[in-house]
Amino acid sequence: MNHASEAALTDRVLAQYRNTPDPRLRQILSFLITHLHGFARETGLTFAEWQQGIAFLTRVGQMCTGDRQEFILLSDVLGLSMLVDTIDHRNADGASESTILGPFFVEDAPDLPIDAAMDAGQSGVPLRVTIDVKGGEGQPLPDAEVIVWHSDNDGLYDIQHEAGSGYFLRGRFRTDAQGCLRFWTITPPPYPIPDDGPVGDLLGLAGRHPWRPAHVHFLIAAEQHRTLVTHLFIGGGDYLDSDVVFGVKQALVVDLERHAAGRAPDGRDCPQGWNSLSYSFCLAPSA
Repeated sequence: MNHASEAALTDRVLAQYRNTPDPRLRQILSFLITHLHGFARETGLTFAEWQQGIAFLTRVGQMCTGDRQEFILLSDVLGLSMLVDTIDHRNADGASESTILGPFFVEDAPDLPIDAAMDAGQSGVPLRVTIDVKGGEGQPLPDAEVIVWHSDNDGLYDIQHEAGSGYFLRGRFRTDAQGCLRFWTITPPPYPIPDDGPVGDLLGLAGRHPWRPAHVHFLIAAEQHRTLVTHLFIGGGDYLDSDVVFGVKQALVVDLERHAAGRAPDGRDCPQGWNSLSYSFCLAPSA
């Protein structure tokens, strides 16, 4: 097939989708077909390589379960998740920086009160988190929903443990009348993303590591404001410059305050010492 007939094939395919009723779907399909065909032509894609690609995507699908989303992982390591997030927040002027949701979010995080400990007895250096949530004009946002989750001291999330382990290092909070929230947890470490599947194989072939820097996830929602999905990354740690999923933004890197052994201001006994962090989040108004 010569170049003219290759281009003609693309035109014929596009013509078959020109009557797609939904205009947005029509636009997306048109660009998808155009760029997919262009990719195949520009790389001189062979039939054997195409078969390898199909087999790889099949393995990605077969790896997906209720507790593991390999396609999200693939999107993450290719930088597509962060690109979509960046595009989706082009007009979020003044709002706190967003980043990817990641594959370990769950809808039914347990409800916890302010000042609760969500570590559920997990080992690690205690971490006291204090945040406040504001609107675009700096006004406090009371009763904002704040969902928090992060890995344990071994770099695993609760849902990666055996069935029946229950939720831990995860909670759903509400800010107080001043838009503030405090809670206890443990200081999370860096961890590798699940790399025992096809996405891990891809990283190995590309000579990339599977590690993420230490971080805490937040999903923050308030009436008449746009929901914020973000992380806070712990400053001074490893992989901040080489996050496997490209999620680090400098504005989200925070330094911990280290405290000696003793009692915290709220009376909690910390015989090995403890850490604290504070951060102010700003939500954009709803469109």
